[in-house]
Amino acid sequence: MHLTAPAPGRTDARPRTRDADGMAVASFILGLLGLLVLNLFLGPTAIVLAVVALWRGTSRPGRAYLGLALGIADLAVLVTAMEISGTVSWSL
Repeated sequence: MHLTAPAPGRTDARPRTRDADGMAVASFILGLLGLLVLNLFLGPTAIVLAVVALWRGTSRPGRAYLGLALGIADLAVLVTAMEISGTVSWSL
């Protein structure tokens, strides 16, 4: 925590990278959790977090790509389950 303002002309990219790393991990966890429950909400959230983390230059691109893939898989599972059950929603 910085109590003073940074010197003019000095940029600190570390908080931005750390935020992007957190987003990459969060997208992975939400994408993984979305395969089981609430995939309609967790899938798109995982996709958005992964894209933002990659855009900000995360030092964990593998986790961001996994979160992106899992978010897409969440939506694919939802569509497949909806087609099989013939309803708008599905349950196990």
